[in-house]
Amino acid sequence: MRDLRDKGSREAPGEGAQRLTKDSAIIPGPSRVSVVVPTWNGGARFRELLVALASQELDEGFELVVVDSSSADGTAEAARAAGARVHSIPQSSFNHGGTRNLGISLASGDLVLLLTQDALPVGPHYVASMVATFERANVDGVYARQVPRPDCDPILAERLRLWSASRSEPVLQVLAPGDARASAALFARLPALERYLSCAFDNVASAVRRRTWERIPFPERSFGEDVAWAREVLLSGGAVAYEPTAVVEHSHRIDMVREFKRLYCDHRNIIELFELRTVPSWKSVRGGWRGQVNVYRRLLDGQRLGRLERWYWRAYSVPYAFLEGAAQFLGARSHWKTEESSFWRWFDRRVRKGV
Repeated sequence: MRDLRDKGSREAPGEGAQRLTKDSAIIPGPSRVSVVVPTWNGGARFRELLVALASQELDEGFELVVVDSSSADGTAEAARAAGARVHSIPQSSFNHGGTRNLGISLASGDLVLLLTQDALPVGPHYVASMVATFERANVDGVYARQVPRPDCDPILAERLRLWSASRSEPVLQVLAPGDARASAALFARLPALERYLSCAFDNVASAVRRRTWERIPFPERSFGEDVAWAREVLLSGGAVAYEPTAVVEHSHRIDMVREFKRLYCDHRNIIELFELRTVPSWKSVRGGWRGQVNVYRRLLDGQRLGRLERWYWRAYSVPYAFLEGAAQFLGARSHWKTEESSFWRWFDRRVRKGV
């Protein structure tokens, strides 16, 4: 990976499209730039997103496509009122990779930005920053910087700050540009952790070049379609960029069950895609648990928290730290465990359901 400095050619803007209103960046017709958002009962946060998108500063404007999983809270109606093209699907048919492929197929743009319904662009230049990255570099995909919401829990906020999508410097992720055979050979020689880090990508806030997506659509996966896509792009000789000037605010309230399920699924993917096992044994789970509890204690001691709030999060961090390690360990071994045990097949289905 290296700093993003490569230059490339600009693409011609779309013609014939007009803004829905003079104050909205969302246009009703075909455009060079599209934004795709999968939704399901997006609530007030999604309505904030619609306002933020309408307020973007992009001279040519952009098309908004919403793929809604049969929301019952007015999400689809709000999207239509904002000028979006809305396509409804049954909730049961949602798939992280497949639904995004559907949204991109419905969009007209040569550049297609992807957002989740609760990822809020920070400032009016988010879309322009993502587009500019494609214009100055010959890349296939771009992912944006994520910052926690102001009300984010202190433990989760710290973990999010350590994620690849929180760095302050731009990065170009590429193996052997334009050479699939050399890229595959180089990838195979990398240590497992470097293979994983080289393929960082996050569809919470990302963008893809249509001509690349036509060759390499998102895999039909229930989780981790973004990282799996980046891996295929890099192995084909392509490139992915991280753009820190494009920022979204995104986080969830901490929840042990949801975090266990997410980490389990994440490490189920990591072992499959990169042969990376971060927690190899129950002994490692126990040893890492004690160390992580101490990490969280120091973290909480360094924050401005009330006495009761600090006590609460210290107590919360003890089981949470254990579940983090256990989820990583169990997710990484799920592939072979599910092949030999009906119990593990049941457990695996339960954990992965709804993630």
